[in-house]
Amino acid sequence: MSIRKIVKYGSKSLREKSKEVHKISKKIQILVEDLYDTMYSLNGVGLAAPQIGENLRVFVIDTGVDQKSMNPITFINPKILKTEGAINSYEGCLSFPDAYTNVRRHKYVKVKALDIKGRPFIIEVNDGSLLARAIQHEFDHLEGILFIDHSRNRFEADKILTEKGLNPIDANYLLDEKEMEEEIQNTVQNEEKPVD
Repeated sequence: MSIRKIVKYGSKSLREKSKEVHKISKKIQILVEDLYDTMYSLNGVGLAAPQIGENLRVFVIDTGVDQKSMNPITFINPKILKTEGAINSYEGCLSFPDAYTNVRRHKYVKVKALDIKGRPFIIEVNDGSLLARAIQHEFDHLEGILFIDHSRNRFEADKILTEKGLNPIDANYLLDEKEMEEEIQNTVQNEEKPVD
């Protein structure tokens, strides 16, 4: 349909909780097409409706690496049913041009949503795959949470944001994820131990 303008970090709308979709109307179908068109035009992996100025609980993901392996998935009114484990994820966001930093994500995620035809589905993704991390990243957008709120090193993230001409992290939004951080640290330490 059309390529939409991306809402950039610093906009208040990125911090607002999105509204449920009550009917999958023609307007919602066009919104989904616009999300895909915009995401593909920027070589993104996922895009949430708030990132194009629509405060609705909709996001799209495609973790395919080329035209042959495209795997578009539409999520309408998603609910995260379960999460487990923790991993380091090096992430960026289309609302943060060229800014990447290390964040905490769950290794496993189970999510329920509606597809573009209004049919419910459930996806379970394990092993900290790109899809698992993308689902969490895009779901956060619907809650007014940004990837930098999961930063493993706030000062490193602030330095990167400043270099890209973006505002530093607002400490009020940083998430307390001590248990996740401990699990990531333990995993790293166990991987570094020599095998006899």
